[in-house]
Amino acid sequence: MLDNMIVGTAMPTIVGELGGLDHLSWVVSAYTLATAASTPVWGKAGDLLGRKHVFLAAIVVFLVGSGLSGAAQNMDQLIGFRVLQGIGAGGLAVGAFAIIGELVSPRERGKYQGMTATVMALATIGGPLVGGVITDSLGWRWAFYLNLPLGLIALAWCWSMLHLSRKRADARIDYLGAALLTLTITALVLLATWGGTTYAWSSPRILLCIAAAAGGIPLFLWSQSIAREPVLPLRIFRERNMILASFLALVVGVAMFGAVSFLPLYQQTVQSASASNSGLLLLPMMIPIVLVSQVAGRVMSKTGKYKVFPILGAACLTLGSVLLSTMDTSTGRATACLYMAVLGAGLGFLMQMVMLIAQNSVELKDMGAASGASTLFRTLGGSFGVALFGALFNRHIAAGTSGHGSQSVSGQLDPARLASMAAGPKSAYLHGVASGIHSIFSWSAILCAAALVITLFIREVPLRGKPTPAPESTTAGPAQSRPDTAPGPRAAASESAVTRIGR
Repeated sequence: MLDNMIVGTAMPTIVGELGGLDHLSWVVSAYTLATAASTPVWGKAGDLLGRKHVFLAAIVVFLVGSGLSGAAQNMDQLIGFRVLQGIGAGGLAVGAFAIIGELVSPRERGKYQGMTATVMALATIGGPLVGGVITDSLGWRWAFYLNLPLGLIALAWCWSMLHLSRKRADARIDYLGAALLTLTITALVLLATWGGTTYAWSSPRILLCIAAAAGGIPLFLWSQSIAREPVLPLRIFRERNMILASFLALVVGVAMFGAVSFLPLYQQTVQSASASNSGLLLLPMMIPIVLVSQVAGRVMSKTGKYKVFPILGAACLTLGSVLLSTMDTSTGRATACLYMAVLGAGLGFLMQMVMLIAQNSVELKDMGAASGASTLFRTLGGSFGVALFGALFNRHIAAGTSGHGSQSVSGQLDPARLASMAAGPKSAYLHGVASGIHSIFSWSAILCAAALVITLFIREVPLRGKPTPAPESTTAGPAQSRPDTAPGPRAAASESAVTRIGR
């Protein structure tokens, strides 16, 4: 998360030195695609080969990609190295949640997953600030090199202190499924990113993406039905809660990345907020995420109940989206901050609970696959949301400014250029931004309302309390029919692992 936000701040400087402005979007898109495509593969590899060593491998891949990205000499090299870095990032994301799922009992898990929400929020806020300081004082390459000391500390710490149960060594990776999944995800993300904006819907590139996605989905499902160890086991979707959690993860991705991408633009243009500390513009949304996720996790640990939190989260997301859709050129900063806080509270209730519901819908042997699926749907939601909302936003900008000059004004005007515009075009542009924000959050409200209905169908199974100690096991325990209702080897493994970490 910190790397993403720092690199975003450093991108103008990177382009200034390496050139390749026309390839700028690929520095981000390549990373996102690699992360999304590799996430389920990392999750399944952890299930088969052991989470510790797979997690350590993800750290190494991420560090190698970071070092090479910092040493890139042109934009093509940077894009290629960002792919490698994104592959490692996919393993970090799913590995962290899967390890928490194995170490900590379901009833205690909310507190630990609340910590990850806090880390994500702090990185979102602090990333632009740190990125600006690093870029100005040390140069943009240190936006990547900064990962190296932090990653080496994490690598050494996990190597010596993290103790998990061993897995069987005769596992086989589903290479066909991994390849088909990568092809399908790439086609879907490119379709959402390019369709109707960079390329016309009838262009050969878009038609090729449509064909690849339409053919890739059934082929991937077929491969998973015949594979001995599928990369994304279809059996995990037999549980209703897993299906509902996947949809909720998609909604969380759309709402979170849509807000992070477009609210600062509204604040900088319509409300004339300073762009120098852009991370601080999201404080009204991020602070509730931190507070609510921590409170919800602790309440869940005490009561063992969790269904109310997704309901509250979806309700807050819907209300926050409705309120944000009412903003116009006259909306004050205090009002906008209040609306953002409501949306942030919804994200705080939902972000970690969605992962918890997914993990408790499957057996221990599929913990990584479930974590990977949830992370994948949230990543795809973010990719699709930003792409589709971006197309919608730019359409409103173009429509609002079409009568003020020979060409439509771009939705990416910087504040300095905006200040130099004449009153008429400037007013049209500001109204176009406000209209785009209204459209974005109106559609977001509809999607969040559907999520609210979905949460009512979540089946709440009482979570286990703190498991009783048991001798350490060196192999994965037998599968359980309902891992979230009855104590068993999973509970013993969780307690023994927590005890070792404590020592």
